[in-house]
Amino acid sequence: MLTITSEFLRQVGQNQLQDVKLVKLLGLLGTKKAVGFELGEDGILRFKGRICLSQDAELKRAILEEGHKSRLSIHPGMTKMYQDLKKTFWWSGMKREIAEYVAACLTCQKAKVEHQKPSGLMQQMEIPEWKCDSITMDFIVGLPRSARNSDAIWVIVDRLTKRAHFLPVNIKWSLEKLTQMYVREIVQLHEVPSSIISDRDPRFTSRFWQSLHQALGTKLKLSSAYHPQTDDQSERTIQSLEDLLRACVLDHLGSWEEVLSLVEFTYNNSFHASIGMAPFEALYGRRCRTPLCWYQDGETVVMGPELILQTIEKVKMIQERMKTTQSKQKSNCSVIWKFFYMFFMFYSFRKIVPGFEMNQTYLLGMEEGYSFHDF
Repeated sequence: MLTITSEFLRQVGQNQLQDVKLVKLLGLLGTKKAVGFELGEDGILRFKGRICLSQDAELKRAILEEGHKSRLSIHPGMTKMYQDLKKTFWWSGMKREIAEYVAACLTCQKAKVEHQKPSGLMQQMEIPEWKCDSITMDFIVGLPRSARNSDAIWVIVDRLTKRAHFLPVNIKWSLEKLTQMYVREIVQLHEVPSSIISDRDPRFTSRFWQSLHQALGTKLKLSSAYHPQTDDQSERTIQSLEDLLRACVLDHLGSWEEVLSLVEFTYNNSFHASIGMAPFEALYGRRCRTPLCWYQDGETVVMGPELILQTIEKVKMIQERMKTTQSKQKSNCSVIWKFFYMFFMFYSFRKIVPGFEMNQTYLLGMEEGYSFHDF
């Protein structure tokens, strides 16, 4: 395992002095040809605060493996991995090398599948006003029974920050037991949400569940029978969770319940395109520390009104990014659906052979053995 310490930084500094391009940049510091580059107090060349790496293949390989195959970074995709690593490191051709590394990962090729949204006119949900104000719920069922008698995963996601909880449960648990877990794991940490979105399921449609949330001041929103994809966020989270679990199994990291906490950390500490940051960063103000950023001993202390302003600005930024993402998704899906609808309507019920008029009746001579029916 790679751990970034002073020894690691010393090695990086030595490698920088052996790289022709980086040595040239050191000589150009302070000029227009080296804009964004600076020499830190530790003697390390940085680009916009990111550590500059030389073309040392072994060093870059160690960083790529730590960012892709460690227990705290379980096989992220190219975009997630690049967004995560670029916060700390920089080297020439970084994005291309990460893409090639992920594409060559055998575990990713086996574990991950394509997730294509079904085309159709989309009705987007309203964007939450604050963190943990609105959550989604769903279940992954049919899993192998674990040593703790769990055979399902309860997926609970905050719609604003995308912070997810993956709770191992038994599908036969009573509503009372699920409620106790909900209060212990969700209410204790994130207070009571104002709305819950879920697909129709006996657990959520029962009178007990509805009356409980009504007493807590929670409005339970159920998807309509004609549009079961209302809770699209849970579905997408489940797809990502299943990919991560398959990768863990292929890498022999343990049973699904043993690695579930690591999978949850990986999911919440990875970049999400819809909000432009990791869920932990959206919720806590920064990503949680991993061995790749161990050298950062402390964080800038922000207190008082400045902290409040930064938090409000970050929430507003997330809301704007969610609006942009939803607008693009709705536009793309609607255009595709309308194209196929017009194509279908144009070619449906057309006269293929002009000679056959609808006001004439024909008797077809069918050979024995052929089956047909009246329309």
